[in-house]
Amino acid sequence: MIEFDEIEKRMLLKLVYYGPALSGKTTNLLRLHDLLERNGRGDLMVLDTKDDRTIFFDLLPFFLETPGGLKIKIKVYTVPGQVKHDATRKAVLQRADGVAFIADSQLAEAANNVESFSNLEKNLAIVGLDIENLPLVIQFNKRDLQNIIPEADIKRVWEPTGIPVFTASALQGWGVIETFSRLAELTYRNIDKRYGLKNNYGLDSETFLQKLTRKTEGTGYI
Repeated sequence: MIEFDEIEKRMLLKLVYYGPALSGKTTNLLRLHDLLERNGRGDLMVLDTKDDRTIFFDLLPFFLETPGGLKIKIKVYTVPGQVKHDATRKAVLQRADGVAFIADSQLAEAANNVESFSNLEKNLAIVGLDIENLPLVIQFNKRDLQNIIPEADIKRVWEPTGIPVFTASALQGWGVIETFSRLAELTYRNIDKRYGLKNNYGLDSETFLQKLTRKTEGTGYI
């Protein structure tokens, strides 16, 4: 649901971090904000509550201009994880251009991951988005902890879906940039297919990603 003003040459993209409560969505954005280049990086706004880490969203805006004069603004949101905030999750998902699902790697949280992903599928349908065509990546966070889901099990379950899956420790900072970069890349492909970013505005995928991120060691990619 890309917001595009062809006359003003302005495009607004919305990326959403989704997942169960306390899976590390907010920590991902906080760490991402720390790792990105300061030039052009916006302020990160965090709203905490007593019963959930984020009641509404974290906002991380970026601004970039293409050689062809197109101005692109990217906002990254998180949603509250608790079920009672489902109405807020739907509101944040509206007009999303890409989603990163943040799963909790702890064995005890496996059922919550399944429930939350099912909730994502349901809410995307409610707000009119097709999960089959929406840029989507999955991150299994908290890989630094004990008693976690084996990587072999993650591959067995998710490789058949074709959805890119990453392992990460948002607390330690690895896997965060890689998750975001792949989501941004998939989003670029989707936009380029529709609006011709490379042909019409001189913006290729490599430049797009370089504008948003900086290189870090360790991919965390499965």
